[in-house]
Amino acid sequence: MPTEIKCRLRVGCLPLQRQRATRADQWIIITCTALHLHLQLTVATCCLLLAFAKVPTHPQQTNTWRDLFFGSKWLSPGPRFRESKFFPIFALVPIGPGSCSAPSGEQGNCIPSKDCILRNGIPAGPCGGGYGVCCVFLQTCGGVIRENSTYFVNPNHPDVYDGTGSCQVTVQKLHPDICQLRLDLDMFSIAPPEAANHLCNQDQLLISGGSPTPTICGSSTGDHMYIDAGLGQSNPIVLSVITSGSFPRLWRIRVTQIHCGSISRADQGCLQYYTAISGRVRSFNYNTVGGRQLSNQDYSICIRNERNFCGIQYNTCPDLENNRSRAFTLSGNSNNPVPTMVGGGGANGCVSDWLLIGCIRSADRVPPLPGCEDRVCGGTFSAEAGMLAKTVQSSVRPFRLYFHTDGVEAPNDIDNRGFCLDYVQQPCTNGF
Repeated sequence: MPTEIKCRLRVGCLPLQRQRATRADQWIIITCTALHLHLQLTVATCCLLLAFAKVPTHPQQTNTWRDLFFGSKWLSPGPRFRESKFFPIFALVPIGPGSCSAPSGEQGNCIPSKDCILRNGIPAGPCGGGYGVCCVFLQTCGGVIRENSTYFVNPNHPDVYDGTGSCQVTVQKLHPDICQLRLDLDMFSIAPPEAANHLCNQDQLLISGGSPTPTICGSSTGDHMYIDAGLGQSNPIVLSVITSGSFPRLWRIRVTQIHCGSISRADQGCLQYYTAISGRVRSFNYNTVGGRQLSNQDYSICIRNERNFCGIQYNTCPDLENNRSRAFTLSGNSNNPVPTMVGGGGANGCVSDWLLIGCIRSADRVPPLPGCEDRVCGGTFSAEAGMLAKTVQSSVRPFRLYFHTDGVEAPNDIDNRGFCLDYVQQPCTNGF
């Protein structure tokens, strides 16, 4: 038979039904009923569960069962004469694998303080409502990356590094189901390529153990890379920065491991992957003032096709430093005006350095030209040969750009900066 247990409590004990307190010393009777042999509550347990919730003594403020579980924060904004105190039956602690931001700008993991110390992390302030710390993981020369969102930093970070040699870290998979790494170059400034052929002879960033990646150098802060890591517990991936000579180097590279089934996973073969309707793509070491287009580049840039968008348009980024834009200078002597060159053959074709975009046309042509181009190079961005820069569009999906440069610049190609393009995906109703 059910067992009835009664206990006498002051008004500070919260009933599960809404009650109005008219006097602070009012007594109420709480009846706690439990099923015999299934759930028995002792008098002490009954009183303990209810005694932690206090009913405000003011007649205009009442509490309900929601206060017992969620506190008084659910109440609509307004004057409160006395905050309800509550001890949660279920402790909801907002910490775990979620990311957090440290005051210094790094991304960390919100975990308990003792776990951060045991895992050789750096506590960087509270998170999760004070229940955890934002734990930042850093590794430098000779280190092994075993935590997600770990930073590979130069020695003496955050100060510059002027040493020489090889600084490398090894990335071990957290789980066999890791298929990719994303490298975010939050800070990246090492010695630039040499001036004649734009080769990375002094400093280099090398990545081994994963999908083929180009060697880069110079300044690429804000850029990223995706590295295919293979299936299962494959060989670890090694990140190396090779330095020689004197230069004030600074790098901070965030390494994120991506599960095979994650929506964040890039398409196969994409070194760079963008997931917005509009954005900006650029070559490594791009800078309109002193940047040099890197030689020996071969990689794909991919843009995720968003739903209900069937085409894409590209335009050169603004260049505020030069009278004539250098936002697209791939071949020729960019110290002088260089026209657009298209196609893969002929005197005005793109043979050595070029950007490939599937079947591009000038966006302002009405009606559009019957033909289209794939390769474009020179010093002016357009889908048509000439000196006039134009917005181009393509309906070839998936949206991809392929960038190629050879290992020779001099004597014909001089001071080329690379490219920077703004893109906007086009709705299916815009003639696509």
